[in-house]
Amino acid sequence: MPIKKKTERRVKKENYYERIQEQALKYKNCLFVNADNVSSLQISKLRRRLRDIGAYMIMGKNTLMKSALTHANTKPEEGDADYEERKGNWTFSTNIDKIIGQLKGNTNLIFTNGDLADIKTVLDSEVRESPAKAGMIAPKDVSVPVGPTGLDPKQTNFFQTLQIQTKIVKGQIDIIAEKQVIFVDTKVDSTQAALLDKLKIYPFEYKMKITKILQDENLFDAAVLDKTESVILAAFSRAVGMQTALALGLGVPT
Repeated sequence: MPIKKKTERRVKKENYYERIQEQALKYKNCLFVNADNVSSLQISKLRRRLRDIGAYMIMGKNTLMKSALTHANTKPEEGDADYEERKGNWTFSTNIDKIIGQLKGNTNLIFTNGDLADIKTVLDSEVRESPAKAGMIAPKDVSVPVGPTGLDPKQTNFFQTLQIQTKIVKGQIDIIAEKQVIFVDTKVDSTQAALLDKLKIYPFEYKMKITKILQDENLFDAAVLDKTESVILAAFSRAVGMQTALALGLGVPT
């Protein structure tokens, strides 16, 4: 019976399986990142910069990543198509098991054996400005500043609707008091979006955000990357000072 030729889709899927399995076993650290609204150009630049520091990014559907990693962590048995290939070198990976547990929502993976802070520096450097769009959920508060707007008096209705105090100076609208027009986690409406666009205010930014960190088989919140050496030393010094004061107050040497 002739061997059935694999489809191009099947070949791509097998190649993807091999790549993610290889990286998950090769690297001891993994960063889970959210890439919502990040452009393909940003991703392309990030891939190059991450490769320069010995890191590897994997993107794809959760179902595909889970399937590939679950297969890598499943003990080979006789009858499996790849039994002979895997039986001699298979071992269960705690890291892979923990990675599978974090694959929820739009989650992508960055593998590294290097400094995690270097990865964060690269991700934070690739930021894209974005205007406020009607219907989107605001990621942060937005205010309009005091000063000239460059808009003619015929457009005062935008400011009146949003209760922004203005005056007419030399034929243009001036804002006389700063006003918060968008609140975090609320939906942006068409008036807010139109006004910010007219004022050329692009308040939001899109970048890859680290959500979790897997380091040496332990999971951490991404906030640990914001704790620099100086911050840790300062906290340690405060703790030592409190212990010293307590010991002196009790008259008990430590």
